[in-house]
Amino acid sequence: MDRKRNVGLTEHIEGKASAGYTVFSSFGERKTRMVDLDGRLVHSWDLPETAGLWAQLLESGNLLVAISTGKSTLGGEGGGGGAVLELDWDGNEVWRYDDDEQHHDFSRCPNGNTMILGRELVPSELTGAVQGGFPGSEPSQGILGDYFHEVTPAGEVVWEWHTHEGLDFAEDTICPLHDRREWTHANACTVLPDGNVLTSFRLLNTIGIVDRTTGTFSWKHRDMALGHQHDPTLLENGNILVFANGFHVPGPSGSVIFEIDPRTDETVWEYRTKPPWEFSSYFISGAQRLPNGNTLICEGMTGRLFEVTMDSEVVWEYVNPFFGEHPRHGYVNSLFRARRYAPDFRGLAGRTLTAEA
Repeated sequence: MDRKRNVGLTEHIEGKASAGYTVFSSFGERKTRMVDLDGRLVHSWDLPETAGLWAQLLESGNLLVAISTGKSTLGGEGGGGGAVLELDWDGNEVWRYDDDEQHHDFSRCPNGNTMILGRELVPSELTGAVQGGFPGSEPSQGILGDYFHEVTPAGEVVWEWHTHEGLDFAEDTICPLHDRREWTHANACTVLPDGNVLTSFRLLNTIGIVDRTTGTFSWKHRDMALGHQHDPTLLENGNILVFANGFHVPGPSGSVIFEIDPRTDETVWEYRTKPPWEFSSYFISGAQRLPNGNTLICEGMTGRLFEVTMDSEVVWEYVNPFFGEHPRHGYVNSLFRARRYAPDFRGLAGRTLTAEA
């Protein structure tokens, strides 16, 4: 069977799709790519190791990207990383921060520092306080939690936050359908303009904003309907966009994109399909609100990127044609996350973007 059927650009309705260039890193590959709306490769960066899930373009035109170093001693369920690099447009390394337990996410702060997400063991004296999951399924080493480290360009940690200090053991419980290897399995650490951190705890079906001054949550939203969610983002209207994976949700289910008003905790917009399994990725994945009001969706498991209007019309679709060998998943074109950058994005100023051979 040819697993590369129907890849590349499969839909583009001109005038309805939001202009720009989409950046992504494939599982199992040492490369980050940028494609235009016609699905043409217009730029790429070679990485020294396998991509650590995703990359973001900075306003300088440099690329902030994680790589998988394989040096973690704690394990955990996916999210490979170990180092965060800043590369210039030509792929030269201009900054690097090594943390063997870094995983999933990172974020450049407004002050020029970088937020790092990492794993650590919950202190042994607190392991018994972690609730939920299959009883007795925790490994002998203990249960994994997460931390945020804000590091300076010189690599100094100037702020930190730990799940075992900031979460509520009675309230923040592991999904009952999961084991107890990990408590939280954070997969996001987006630094907001005010310096606070928007995060997602996959095994808790919880997203929230950590106040960096107090270490407490200024907002926290727990809902089984999130289905082990990914990629919460703050919109200009103050709402939160999130990819609800639909994993461990009762009944026939697929994935859903929710726009949540944090002032009321109500869903004000959503994207879903009928039948629900036509749109489904039970892990990884993400969503981005675009300048024209459309939403770019990364259906990560299948490497499918597509853009929908507020009326749920699909106006652009691109299926990742780049496959890599992943140690856990095999030969896949999966994508953790993708981001589109408008033609007037500062980091693209003066850059030559032409289709590569």
